[in-house]
Amino acid sequence: MKMKIMNVCGMAILAIGIWACSGQKKGTANVEVATDSVEVAADADAISVQADSTGYIVRVGEMAPDFTITLTDGKQVSLSSLRGKVVMLQFTASWCGVCRKEMPFIEKDIWLKHKNNADFALIGIDRDEPLDKVLAFAKSTGVTYPLGLDPGADIFAKYALRESGITRNVLVDKEGRIVKLTRLYNEEEFASLVQKINEMLK
Repeated sequence: MKMKIMNVCGMAILAIGIWACSGQKKGTANVEVATDSVEVAADADAISVQADSTGYIVRVGEMAPDFTITLTDGKQVSLSSLRGKVVMLQFTASWCGVCRKEMPFIEKDIWLKHKNNADFALIGIDRDEPLDKVLAFAKSTGVTYPLGLDPGADIFAKYALRESGITRNVLVDKEGRIVKLTRLYNEEEFASLVQKINEMLK
């Protein structure tokens, strides 16, 4: 009986932790659930998209899905136009507490170190928020790296299940292939991301 109670408690704690930065905005009731497969409709044809336990539908070694994003300064940039550079994509939003925790480290340990390197690009992709909110978000977190708008989370949905959570980082090599995927903020994982970027830019 004690074992059953502990299992129920453990599952409840896990669910709360996963919900903390799930794909849902504050005030909604849905909880992110890890899944191996989900059916999604595209052009009226049902296709099966395989997701890993963190919700990613892309894998290390694959070509990063292309997209065009409008930055907060109004400029547009496509991922394919950055070919030849090491590119880091950070999926974020102002309502995500883990994102707010991670972003100053991205600024200090990655952006400020490599922003003048012509072989590096970093884009923060803000999930489904208006320009004024994204600008306020950048100011409150103190980040100076480029942020772009992702209305409807359509760019995000190229990389992960639309309703799965953030923060996430995707590292792309000079040929456009994914070399690293991270989820949430973990000091060891973040340190390995920093190290990988440093190695790729030597």
